[in-house]
Amino acid sequence: MQFSSRLPIAVHILLCIRQFDGVYKITSNFLASSVNVNPVIIRKTLGQLKAAGLVTVEAGVGGASLAKAPEDITLLDIFYAVEPQEELFHFHENPNPNCPVGKNVHAVLDDKLHSVQKAMTDQLAAITLQSLIDDMNARTVD
Repeated sequence: MQFSSRLPIAVHILLCIRQFDGVYKITSNFLASSVNVNPVIIRKTLGQLKAAGLVTVEAGVGGASLAKAPEDITLLDIFYAVEPQEELFHFHENPNPNCPVGKNVHAVLDDKLHSVQKAMTDQLAAITLQSLIDDMNARTVD
């Protein structure tokens, strides 16, 4: 299974905003050069992060900045900003009730998939942007 690259791109953007705040003007072109994607992707992601209240974006000369302290932003916040689905696993709605598998598949699988989702969201909620910044700073050798 593979998720989209939206979460890692969004985290990369937020780390850049924090790292280069006050040093460079944080524009979509600047961020795109670090993430190495088209600035259109950066602008879309910034729009999602802004809608979620995680960043502020001032068009033109302003650039982007964090709207919250890094310790108040979790990976779960970022995930839901860029992957706004409620359920990780979309289960087919109408399995055949006349089939022994179709009749029972929800009963045997739904709770297990919900447990997997809960474990993942609990882990994402436990990791803050600040912890990633601290880890990045510990790895940065000037």
